[in-house]
Amino acid sequence: MSETRQQICLIGIGTGGAASLTAEAAEAIRASDCVIGAKRMVKSVGLDGTEREVFCAYQPEEIKKVIAGHPRCRKIAVLYSGDIGFYSGAKELCRSLGKDYDVRGIPGISSVMYLAARLKVSWEDARLISIHGRRQPYIHILARHKKTFLLFGGNGLEEEFCQRLREYGMGGLKIWIGCDLSYEEEHITCRTGADIRPEDLRGLVVLYVENPSPLPFGREQIRDDAFIRGNVPMTKEEIRAVSIAKLDLCDNFVLYDVGAGTGSVAVTAAALYENARVYAVEQNKEGIELIRKNKIRFCTDQVDIAWGTAPEALDGLEPPTRVFIGGTSGHLEEILCCIAKKSPHVRTVLNAITLETLREVLEAEEKGLLTDVEITQVSVARARRVADYHMMTGQNPVYIISGRAG
Repeated sequence: MSETRQQICLIGIGTGGAASLTAEAAEAIRASDCVIGAKRMVKSVGLDGTEREVFCAYQPEEIKKVIAGHPRCRKIAVLYSGDIGFYSGAKELCRSLGKDYDVRGIPGISSVMYLAARLKVSWEDARLISIHGRRQPYIHILARHKKTFLLFGGNGLEEEFCQRLREYGMGGLKIWIGCDLSYEEEHITCRTGADIRPEDLRGLVVLYVENPSPLPFGREQIRDDAFIRGNVPMTKEEIRAVSIAKLDLCDNFVLYDVGAGTGSVAVTAAALYENARVYAVEQNKEGIELIRKNKIRFCTDQVDIAWGTAPEALDGLEPPTRVFIGGTSGHLEEILCCIAKKSPHVRTVLNAITLETLREVLEAEEKGLLTDVEITQVSVARARRVADYHMMTGQNPVYIISGRAG
C-alpha cells in the first residue's frame, strides 16, 4: 500500500443498527480522518462529537468529488448499508476510483443474512433479488423458485406489488416481512400472497418468500395446449421452437413480437429468459386479452403489451435487440424500415404461410431492407387415430425467414 496515495476504505455497516457493525468495520472507522456516507448511515455509527471530517454523500460522483477535494485526508472511510458486495453502490465507486487510490473493502452483514438468521433458514439455496430503485421481473422469479429473498424499500411499489401478486394468482405464497432489522423497532410479520397489504411494506424492508409449488424453470418449450387459445392464430410449438432458435436469444434481450396473436412466442421467450424485456404487439382486441391471460398464466411479467398496428405501435418502445414478425397486415416494408431506424442490422425472424408473404420478403431483400437472409421451410405432420390405425395429418408448411433488418 502506497504511503503517498489516499487510502479509501469501503465499509459495509450492516443493517444499520450499532450492534450489526463488525469489529473490523468499527476499527476502520475509528482510524479514519474522514467519513463519507448517507446521513442515516453516518448517524448510525455514532460519529457525533468526533474531530474527524464528516460528509453526507452517497452518489459515486459526489463521493469521488469529496475525496478529490480533500487530499490532506489520508484515510477515508466510505459507508454503505448492508454488505458492499450485495446490491451496493460500492461496486460503481470502486470502478470509478480506478488506480489512483489504495482501495480496501470491509464486508458487512446484509439484511438478507440477518433475516435468514432470525428465521433460522438458509439463504445459499435461495434466489436473491432487489427491487429497490430498479426494475426486476419479480413475478417471474417468485413463481419459479421455492425460496426468494427480496430487498424492498422506499420505492413506492407497495400497492403495485400486492396487486400483482393477486393478479398473477400467487395468493399461496408465504411471505415474511422484516422491517427495521437490528433496530429497537425491529419486527417481523408473516403474511400470504393473498392477505399482504401495502402498509406491511412501508419503509426499508426485506422479504423472505416461500413458494410451495414453483413453476418449472429451464429451457423446455411450452406445449400448444397449455396456452389459452381463443379464435386468434397462434404460432404452433414446432414452428415456435425453430423460430426462437433462429432468433439466437441471449440474456438481457429486448424482443419485439409483431403480430403476437395469442402471445405464444412472446410468453415462451420470456419464460425461458428471466432478464428478457418483451413487447407483444397486436391489433386484435381478442388477441390483446389472450396475451394478457397467457402472460398471467405463465407468470411472465417481462411481457409488455402494445395494442395497435405496426409500425405505428412500435413508436415509443425501446430499441429491440431481436425481432419476431408473425403477422404484418401488409405493412412488412414499413415495419422493417421502422425497425432498422431503431436498431440497424437487428436480428429478425419472420414466419410466412402464404407465397404472397414470401414474395414480400424477397422484395424486401431486393430493396436492402432485409439482409443475410436465410429461408427454411418447415412441414409438420401429426398422428391421429383412425380405428386401429394411426394416420399422419399434415399441417400447413411454414417458411421461417431469418436475417437482419436494414
